[in-house]
Amino acid sequence: MILEKIKTPGLSHLSYLVGSDGQAAVIDPRRDCEIYVEMARANGLSITHIFETHRNEDLVSGAPILAELSGAKVLHGPDAAGEVRYAETTRDGDRFPIGQLEIRVFETPGHTFDHIALALYDSAYGEGAVGVFTGDALFVGDVGRTDFYPNRKREVAGLLFDSLQKILDLGDQAIIYPAHGAGSVCGSGMADREFSTVGHERWNNPLLQIADRDAFIERKVDEHHYQPPYFRLMERLNLEGGDPAPRIMRPRPLTLAGLSECGADHLVDIREPMAYASGHLPGAMNLPVDMIPAFAGWFIGEGERIALVASSHDQLEQAMQHLVRIALDNVVGGYVGVVPAAASGQEMRAIPMIGTAEVRERLEGQSEGWTLLDVRDADERAVTAIEGSRHIYVGELSEEWKKLDPSGAYTLMCASGMRATVAAGWLDAQGFDNLDIYLGSMGAWKAAQQE
Repeated sequence: MILEKIKTPGLSHLSYLVGSDGQAAVIDPRRDCEIYVEMARANGLSITHIFETHRNEDLVSGAPILAELSGAKVLHGPDAAGEVRYAETTRDGDRFPIGQLEIRVFETPGHTFDHIALALYDSAYGEGAVGVFTGDALFVGDVGRTDFYPNRKREVAGLLFDSLQKILDLGDQAIIYPAHGAGSVCGSGMADREFSTVGHERWNNPLLQIADRDAFIERKVDEHHYQPPYFRLMERLNLEGGDPAPRIMRPRPLTLAGLSECGADHLVDIREPMAYASGHLPGAMNLPVDMIPAFAGWFIGEGERIALVASSHDQLEQAMQHLVRIALDNVVGGYVGVVPAAASGQEMRAIPMIGTAEVRERLEGQSEGWTLLDVRDADERAVTAIEGSRHIYVGELSEEWKKLDPSGAYTLMCASGMRATVAAGWLDAQGFDNLDIYLGSMGAWKAAQQE
């Protein structure tokens, strides 16, 4: 009897393989899904069931692909938005034996209308649930977002409250297995650990401390979440069924000449922010490889051609994996060699870094034509902001840049300088010439205030 957690880096997506007596079920598989087949075979198991706790918004489901590989059927909750073409519908009360184990279905709408939780029972040890796969209804330290139905926001928040009571009723002993961990865009208050129980969440999860249904609804309605444009693509593919992941997860290598001739819609420099700011190819934006899952879907559209610039071939492979998992995988090639290119006389662009003293001097002098542009999210800015700064969330710059004056001067800031470099890189790629980055950003500003 096994239960294995498979974590997808960057997206903080958690999927699971559970098996007993030669049978196995997979819960919420990702697009590059060979790992589940390999893991099952290594444990002498055949995958007989594939469950989706809901239609994912932040990654492409691997369920239809895994069904082709394994011959297992896909099971999905009642879908109010449209039928999931590759799945059979499972409903409240359905039971599925997996050897000695049994999975019982609970309809838990709220995050999405089709959401289900899957309680896990061991037939040899009483009636209490051993664990529960909570999808995006309940996380460690948080609960699911409810902003995907803006015209029905109070209704879905109330549905989530009711669904959480169903999960709590499974008993304090049940271990929770959520579909995401800390760092996911599906929740902002998740704990760093990925293990908990229903009982621990009952007593410690801030959202579960709200016992009044109306108060819970008010709290959820007041939350602010961002929805990257690629969410719509994920929703569509997870109704229709996405294509299998590319067999080779590494872009074809490009020479410098090949890079200029490849016809890419986006030249994406995936090196670290300091490396990019120090020197990058003209027209390149910056999406550090670890930030691709969070921000690529804001700046890159479906089917657009991507050329990558990296420090190493391993970095190119990591970037390709991230892009494949969100179906932005039209990667025409990858280039390694920015420093040799500079040494050969290739034109380079750079974005200066400035410190707190320079920012304060500009603010006090009210520098004409200069803007301190804060690209943090709205919740961060609501806690503390620098007086005189302007706010545009980094992802929303994908469209909001058109409202800025390209002849103006801009200093980009965030919490540390990482997202500020992504924002500056986007503006640089759009032809903005007078840019710099506040190194340390809000962290440095706060430190200076305490001196």
